[in-house]
Amino acid sequence: MFNDFELSADRPVYQQIKDYIRGLILRGALRGGERLPATRELAGLLGVSRGSVIAAFEALEDDGFAYTVKGQGTYVALDLADRANDRGEAAWTTDWSGRLSRYAVSARELDLMKRGIRAGKEVISFTSIAPDERLFGMNEVKRAFLDRMALEGEVLLNYGYAKGYRPLIRYLLGYMARKGVDTANQDLLITSGFTEGFDIVLSAIDRKEGAILCENPTHHTAIKNMKLHGFDIEGITMEDDGLSLEALEETLARRRFDCAYLVPSYHNPTGIVMSSHKRNEAMRLLGRHGVPVIEDGFNEELRYSGAHVAPLAAVAGSGNGVVYIGSFSKILFPGIRVGWVLGDRALIDTLESVKRARSIHTSTLDQSLLYQYLATGNLDKYLRKARAEYRRKYEWTLDCCREFIPYSRLTGDGGLHLFLTFPDGFGTRKLLEATLARGVIFTPGDQFFTDGGGGNTLRLGFSRVDDERIREGIRIIGEEAARLLGGT
Repeated sequence: MFNDFELSADRPVYQQIKDYIRGLILRGALRGGERLPATRELAGLLGVSRGSVIAAFEALEDDGFAYTVKGQGTYVALDLADRANDRGEAAWTTDWSGRLSRYAVSARELDLMKRGIRAGKEVISFTSIAPDERLFGMNEVKRAFLDRMALEGEVLLNYGYAKGYRPLIRYLLGYMARKGVDTANQDLLITSGFTEGFDIVLSAIDRKEGAILCENPTHHTAIKNMKLHGFDIEGITMEDDGLSLEALEETLARRRFDCAYLVPSYHNPTGIVMSSHKRNEAMRLLGRHGVPVIEDGFNEELRYSGAHVAPLAAVAGSGNGVVYIGSFSKILFPGIRVGWVLGDRALIDTLESVKRARSIHTSTLDQSLLYQYLATGNLDKYLRKARAEYRRKYEWTLDCCREFIPYSRLTGDGGLHLFLTFPDGFGTRKLLEATLARGVIFTPGDQFFTDGGGGNTLRLGFSRVDDERIREGIRIIGEEAARLLGGT
């Protein structure tokens, strides 16, 4: 015994000794009431200092794994060791696959990330639309963290409020007001990113009709969550300036809906920005039919040209028919899981209770760090730098696509991706197989469609790909697409 102890350099020695002896106790190698070797003897056996062994014994006592008899030595705790030795008698197995809920089974079946391609660093990947972490500016982040911790560190490490960190709520209400939103009768709930906010809102909506309306194609994570909540999804065809008003009007006349989910700015996956005219007309039609809107404020800050277009929440004026879900995840620190839901005051009061029941609150430390970063003016400085770099990459990717890829339609007014459509009958899944063999991957577009279509489309995310690899990857996609189109 004690001859298989191995030291590592990444943890204090006494903790490694404590964990080693605790493992021996739990495996039954050391029995209850058994005397442990003297500290000097054990130090020699393990090749460590006596001080480290003494500290390990004290830690084992603190954890209830050992006790000391003055003048006699340290012993293994009786009750703990006896239970460890008896644990095999209570061992049994169950078939968890037969105990899973319909929700859990559906979540696994709809989990595209789990079935995605695991690409090595040598692969040119256009699958991500996350921000480029090299633009973050860590000095400002470190300063924001240290400043906030110096002001109220003890408070931030304790429990927070389900509704959110009050300074951040006040900041975000002002941020939304600067977008033109009338926040007079609105309130705001902090969430752990967009996905949790969307999930909370969907869970609070009564499925009287059991149907939800959205653009087609749309955000695949949203499709997954709408399906998990039991909604029948009706997709509205996208045109170059947003969803088809004609199709929207026809669909609203044909059936009733519990709500609509719309991504009007730099739409995922098409990158289209809905025109001001269509925003007003869509809101008029939805209001006439009494269909509330869940607006996804996706990538609103990544405008490279043209005038600011007001969100649907601003178009709604003093009305309360829009629930706006926002996040900085696609432009700023997605690792800090902070988003928000802005909506009718009474609705937010209910959503706060749903949030509390599910996760108590979003990390107060994360919220306070984001608040300090935003409140000291860092966002505007970061956005100027990020917009310039992403606009350059956007234009470079656009030029490469035009040069190499034989697409039939290309959309993307800004943001971090482009969406390509090929002639009918062309299969981008087959194209992906061919490009993967040459070290290039992208996101097939069919996963964004609500009706099983989109087999001839793909999304290209360029935010985290270097210029040279963008050109090389798009050249390979273009060559393979041309070969498949030519039937060779």
